[in-house]
Amino acid sequence: MRIRFGPLDPVITDSLVTDVAITVDGRVWTDRGLGMERDPRVPDFRSPRSVREFAVGLCAQLGSRLDDACPIADATSSDGIRVNAVIAPVVPDGASVSIRIQPNTAPGLDDLAARGMMPDSWTVLLRRMVASRANILIVGATGSGKTTLMRALLRECAAGERVVSVEEVRELGDIGVDNHVALAVRKANVEGAGEVGMEDLVRASLRMRPDRIVVGECRGSEMAELVRALNSGHRGGMTTIHANGIEAVASRLVALGLLAGMSPQTVAMMAHEAFDVIIHVGRLSGVRRVRGLGRLSCHAGILSSHSVAWWDPGDASGPRYGPDWGEFSRLCLFADPACAPDDVEEGTSGC
Repeated sequence: MRIRFGPLDPVITDSLVTDVAITVDGRVWTDRGLGMERDPRVPDFRSPRSVREFAVGLCAQLGSRLDDACPIADATSSDGIRVNAVIAPVVPDGASVSIRIQPNTAPGLDDLAARGMMPDSWTVLLRRMVASRANILIVGATGSGKTTLMRALLRECAAGERVVSVEEVRELGDIGVDNHVALAVRKANVEGAGEVGMEDLVRASLRMRPDRIVVGECRGSEMAELVRALNSGHRGGMTTIHANGIEAVASRLVALGLLAGMSPQTVAMMAHEAFDVIIHVGRLSGVRRVRGLGRLSCHAGILSSHSVAWWDPGDASGPRYGPDWGEFSRLCLFADPACAPDDVEEGTSGC
């Protein structure tokens, strides 16, 4: 069933729009890649009541309840458009609506580089990471481009690889992989039964003969199931987490592990072995960028994370590399021993 967006149709169908927001005063904002801006193509809603009525009707089309008894709704359409809506009294008046739109055609790594998301030299590096089946952890803030980058990386998978993805809501969409199983959580019904959570789906993915296990976002105890899987011979996995930067990743993983009942020492040992590379994405002047690359380390049971490469688009000299770059590039580019040539030397991985 096609979702009717009414007055928002002009912006929903704009291929450049990634986010739409309606504030309680009825103003419509869109993000076309340069940050949120007022959109003159859509007139303001007449009143807070009209915003609320629009939000309730939109969520109803998606099968999600939004009323006084349930003032927060989070729903996704079959084509990956995600709608979050809150109504009064959670907001001062009327309603606030946030819509995340997935592109009809997912950009590849070359497309992202052409848009300035990363330096050209790093497209070769990222492509090599996927080919070598490195386990990749993508970090950044909300709307920084984590899912966009993951989708582009997955389009680099070899033909015939079986990818099993697990998501809270369906955002990855078409990743250009024919043998793709897309799993999404199921909420409990009104009787409180029938819930299928992220942990359940990650465990189920192990029985589906995956070549790659992909978790759209780790934000809870499912992280424990994923690191166990990535420590048991499963290569080429990917996931995202929210973190302010590479140096903050270790503490974030420990916090997620605590939610699953894992001790910091256990998280340190398992996460260090689970992930080969950290990719940090963020926004600079509204534009999504790959800010840096990093790795996890474990010393005396303490997990740490640090950067090995940085990129500032304003620096004409290009990306900068730290002293650990040689060892890091050798390990992450040849994460699968079968991909490593016999004569590779440390620091000469061709990237």
